[in-house]
Amino acid sequence: MGWFDRLSAGLAKTRDAVRDSMNRLIGRGADPQVLEELEASLVSADLGIRTVERLIERLKQGRGVDQNDVLSLVKSTILERLQAAEGEPLSRLIERGPRPFVLLAVGVNGVGKTTTLAKLAQREKAAGRTPLLVAGDTFRAAAIEQLETWAGRVGVDVIRHRHGADPAAVVYDGLAAARARGVDVVLIDTAGRLHTKSNLMDELRKIKRVLSRELPGAPHEVLLTLDATVGQNALAQAKQFHEAVGVTGIALTKLDGTARGGIVVAIAEELKIPVRLIGVGEGVDDLQDFKAKEFVDALFEQR
Repeated sequence: MGWFDRLSAGLAKTRDAVRDSMNRLIGRGADPQVLEELEASLVSADLGIRTVERLIERLKQGRGVDQNDVLSLVKSTILERLQAAEGEPLSRLIERGPRPFVLLAVGVNGVGKTTTLAKLAQREKAAGRTPLLVAGDTFRAAAIEQLETWAGRVGVDVIRHRHGADPAAVVYDGLAAARARGVDVVLIDTAGRLHTKSNLMDELRKIKRVLSRELPGAPHEVLLTLDATVGQNALAQAKQFHEAVGVTGIALTKLDGTARGGIVVAIAEELKIPVRLIGVGEGVDDLQDFKAKEFVDALFEQR
């Protein structure tokens, strides 16, 4: 199964939610009650309040409400929002970036951050570059072991310290090793943390300061991994992490397990942070560069 088919299958729940919303409008006319129902339904699919309001306004201005009208307006409105958040593909950023290119991965527990890093390491290796994984999550021994397991599968080196060590010290050693070995890409894992815990956010800031001091310009990408299944809470997480460490890109995972895949639209309209990657499964090939038109086509199952 190709990537488009996997993406289309992964977005099935979100597609059904959006279609159900549109079908409520078809054949009933654009009276205020119907439009209100449509608006509530689309907001519940996490398409973003501003985007939905703009869509409803366009429907009000339209002369009729047949299936083609609604589909065309929904598609064009969503595509318009997403194209603004498409950004440059991460692979291209790395390709034309400095050496070593340093990526700092952040996010709460359970979003797939470590797995996303491992998939990135495999992608970079396949592209002919040398990646290095850094186990900056020292709070959980299992996190270090998980990253080492992934490193073994992918066939890349990993820099680690003992459980409970200072994460900033691990990052310092990882950067030193990367420069000594001529590594192309440094992929730094960090502890999953609640975005509301100020002490843990302070630690992220410390890691960022260490990187900047040792290598001016680093980190070159602060990649926030978000779980699509949590819907609007992902937006709250993104805002907090962005304020704390200046997020430069987003990886949105688990799109295949939710009817809330529209959260990517809400992120695009609210934060204006580029969506770099989307994931629709556990396989290495299930993480790909985000492309707005491809996403919208898959959402409506149109090649």
